[in-house]
Amino acid sequence: GPGMDLVETVIEDARWEAFGLDALAERAARAVLAGLDLPVEGFAISLMGCDDARIAVLNADFRGKPQPTNVLSWPSEERGAEFVGEAPDLPVPAAPDDPESLGDIAIAWETCAREAEGQGKLMVEHVTHLIVHGVLHLMGYDHIEDEDAALMEGLEVRILASLGVSDPY
Repeated sequence: GPGMDLVETVIEDARWEAFGLDALAERAARAVLAGLDLPVEGFAISLMGCDDARIAVLNADFRGKPQPTNVLSWPSEERGAEFVGEAPDLPVPAAPDDPESLGDIAIAWETCAREAEGQGKLMVEHVTHLIVHGVLHLMGYDHIEDEDAALMEGLEVRILASLGVSDPY
């Protein structure tokens, strides 16, 4: 039913509506949970489809970087691994009617479109990759250290393959 979506999408830029962000994000996020052997029921993610101006403000507020970026993630809690190269502690699902919030993601239209064009990628495939990447951040994965980046990228490639998207790296 309508309450069972994993991703709650808020559209702040109408271009995302026409693009079909809602359905794409739902499919991508479900693939991440499946790839981590987690159930879809019992979790919730909030996604905002915005523009460069809005994400630049968020980037300045939260990261001290007053410029646009492609995607930002705010995990609901720190789930990172204790040791470099180790998988994070995965969240535990709650009751389906009162799901555990994994956190929030924001994604910016112009930057995504510019990157897709510059990298010769389909917008739909680039956005799918960025949402998979953002959801993995919510799960505690990161790419600051080389070992962690290798772990995260390997997961991304495998999850994207399950969605029919070729290796973005």
